Amino acid sequence: MQTTPKALRLHIGIFGRTNVGKSSFLNMAAGQDVAIASPVPGTTTDVVEKSMELLPLGPVVFLDTAGLDDVSALSAKRLERTQKALDRTDVALLITEPGAWGEHEYGLAGELRRRGKPFLVVVNKADLLAPSAEFLALVEQEAGRPLVVSSLAADGREAALADLKRELLRLCPEDLLRTPALVGDLLPAGGLVVLVVPIDLQAPKGRLILPQVQTIRDALDNDSAVAVVKERELASFLSNLKRPPDLVVCDSQVVLKMVADVPPGTKCTTFSILFARFKGDLVELARGAAAIEGLRPGDRVLVAESCSHHAAEDDIGRVKIPRWLRQYVGADLAVDHYAGRDYPADLAQYSLVVHCGSCMLTRGETLLRIQQARDKGVAVTNYGVAISFVQGVLPRVLAPFPAALEAFEKARGRA
Repeated sequence: MQTTPKALRLHIGIFGRTNVGKSSFLNMAAGQDVAIASPVPGTTTDVVEKSMELLPLGPVVFLDTAGLDDVSALSAKRLERTQKALDRTDVALLITEPGAWGEHEYGLAGELRRRGKPFLVVVNKADLLAPSAEFLALVEQEAGRPLVVSSLAADGREAALADLKRELLRLCPEDLLRTPALVGDLLPAGGLVVLVVPIDLQAPKGRLILPQVQTIRDALDNDSAVAVVKERELASFLSNLKRPPDLVVCDSQVVLKMVADVPPGTKCTTFSILFARFKGDLVELARGAAAIEGLRPGDRVLVAESCSHHAAEDDIGRVKIPRWLRQYVGADLAVDHYAGRDYPADLAQYSLVVHCGSCMLTRGETLLRIQQARDKGVAVTNYGVAISFVQGVLPRVLAPFPAALEAFEKARGRA
């Protein structure tokens, strides 16, 4: 890992009408020509992403979108992408220009408020036309105090960037700027976490996968020690320790062996469950797992992947989870697979959504997808929670998370 993954960066969406200078503003913020800036309407045809370090905020991703008033032949598809960028946005910048405040700005500001997303109005092109006091007062009344900049004046970049950083720091909720812990809050200072990492045909050659690396870094950041072993060496390693570790974490596919090898008094869980908490709502995903018990022959289950990948012969989402669910139910289920950042339009037809680990999604996107399932009355869980359930060990691996365990047990009592 040489750079912070996109999914762990603050996502800053840039929205506005065509030709208000959204792409010029992005280029100004980045200090380089990231997006094509042109007076021709509709130049930005898709969401343009730029990852950068924006200190003191830290790692961010700017999302430059198509104009809200795009009327080109492909406007419907472009505006659809713009709407989807709202799902990914943590903080929004509504770019306008002096004198331009109408239905598009009112509409976007209202939508951002409805979604509970912080936003800042940026009045651009101030070097070409100074905004009137009346216009600034209108914007402040409707959407808060705006930031007035010129993205075309190179000599004003540092001042404009400093103002932008200040406003973003003011707007961002603390939890967006503070990286949540993966295992740090589960370990004492000087503690020990043992990570059980299978090395099989699906393991990347010469490296560990992202969740494993992130867990190692989080433990070190929280002044704990890390030991990494394969599942075959776990029992021997634990027997040679002078004292039990504070936590054992394994890949979900070897959870049965881990639970068998870890003494009952030692806390243990899986990487997938850690990331269910880190990226989403573990309580809701644990509650959703209880719905597996109520599945009946012929029920429809959606296996949702947030990224497209080449499926291996014994792929976890395409092959193993459907097989385990059918074995648990004791009859056939209609299992559909859907890859990408969206759900199918007919989500309500499903009895259960089994979501991937969201390694390519932000926490905000993951929470939105959980909420979308709930809005349709569909139970939702994730790969690791579902695997531990069908293997019969979910209460054990939820033990480090009392609220999630309680939600699961209550839902199971109602199933």
